[in-house]
Amino acid sequence: MSESESNVKLLPASDTTPFRSRVPKKLMRCWHPRFEDGMKPLVGVFVTSAAFIQFTEHSRIDLENEVGGGLVGSWHVDARTEEQFVLIEGVIPARFTRQGSAFLTFTQDTLVAMNEDLEARFPGKQLVGWYHTHPKMGIFLSHYDLFIHDHFFSEPWQVALVLEPHTTIGGFFIRQEDGHLDPNRYFGFCEILDDGKESVVDWRNMSRAEDQPAEDGDEDNE
Repeated sequence: MSESESNVKLLPASDTTPFRSRVPKKLMRCWHPRFEDGMKPLVGVFVTSAAFIQFTEHSRIDLENEVGGGLVGSWHVDARTEEQFVLIEGVIPARFTRQGSAFLTFTQDTLVAMNEDLEARFPGKQLVGWYHTHPKMGIFLSHYDLFIHDHFFSEPWQVALVLEPHTTIGGFFIRQEDGHLDPNRYFGFCEILDDGKESVVDWRNMSRAEDQPAEDGDEDNE
């Protein structure tokens, strides 16, 4: 994203108030990076299996140039613990981008189209972040990635996902409680499995945590 386009803003979300609900522990499987340093992000990330398949498949449509899009879902605060989390349920592949082997630019047309797609395809949902690929480069946020995140996904609870399709790795970049975002420190997530289905996560840089059975009343009731 060039800084000459810094006057372009995403349209305001229809509702920036979090849902009061419970952490969706039912059918949950959590994945963590192989390193752990004790840092705690502002929000936890939950991803449906369907959404994981969607952004993974999109990441592989061009293995030479960066691709990306918006992460669609909802922002929540746990009704009991007050912990914040986002639930990712779908994606909006970005259109009208400029891209290359080491950059992805969201244009004004990209941002307008993304919001139009959000309203048409996902009524009542929010852009909880964005994703893009780093072909053959690893998992980090570049200077331009940080520019996009700070200017167009500036809510504290919005997240950035980076995928490397050649080595099948990925990670979420999440702000800390003080607003700081480490461009080299990524986090894992919890997968919400389809009923009766197996996990679809295949990232080689993540390890599966112990399965956590649902407690009484832990279903996600909005």
